[in-house]
Amino acid sequence: MDRTTRSPIAPDGPPVLELADLRHVHRSRGATPVRALDGVSLRLRPGTLTAVMGPSGSGKSTLLHCAAGLESPESGRVLLGGTDLGTLSERRRTLLRRERAGFVFQAFNLVASLTAAQNVALPARLARRRIDGAAVTAALAEVGLDGRAGHRPAQLSGGEQQRVAIARALVTRPDVVFADEPTGALDSASSAAVLALLRRSTGTATTILMVTHDPAAAAWADEVVVLRDGRVDDRFATQGRPGDPDTATVIGRRITAGNAGPAAVHRVPGGAR
Repeated sequence: MDRTTRSPIAPDGPPVLELADLRHVHRSRGATPVRALDGVSLRLRPGTLTAVMGPSGSGKSTLLHCAAGLESPESGRVLLGGTDLGTLSERRRTLLRRERAGFVFQAFNLVASLTAAQNVALPARLARRRIDGAAVTAALAEVGLDGRAGHRPAQLSGGEQQRVAIARALVTRPDVVFADEPTGALDSASSAAVLALLRRSTGTATTILMVTHDPAAAAWADEVVVLRDGRVDDRFATQGRPGDPDTATVIGRRITAGNAGPAAVHRVPGGAR
């Protein structure tokens, strides 16, 4: 794998991802503007897994999209590997994502006509980056699918498809992986296997920012960030071994205690920014 175009981020170095006072309002014609982010700041260091939780409408997906440079906040800064995304053109943001980021989504997003190996190699090929077959084979072996390289998505279980998606995200050894409900479509056994893979990837200094609604998934994280009405409502380190059911129980109770009442939609008075 060719990484000569950039220098890797040291595990004890500066944050791989820094969000500074992010604010964003969703506007649509005929609807009251809704403030999705209201001053969110986070600093994520290399080799950590952070779970973002919160009720529907709390700003989780908007936070992930802004952090990944897929959406631009109205104010605040996003620094990926020390580079301010707000200073880049859309083309340069795309190039930076290809160099430094990987993505895992709930829907797998695999191309049905391609084999597992071809799906893993696809993003690099689209970016016109050289990636050899050995790297693809190693990535599939890392997620336990070295014997399934020639299978197409329809020939794989849901858990296997998500593992292909993880291999695709990790094959270029990105600095950060953005995971949006990566286990939302999986059964409990497949979910545990996928989360173990994600957790294991932090051992190579990859940072993971994961959105989830599931305390069992959040129990694999080093830290949980709870959003409510676009703000950080709670933030705490997990305890115990990764994936421990007792940790999931504690997280669930803490989330429930913070959500004693229904979440209020944070609408912007008069449509003001």
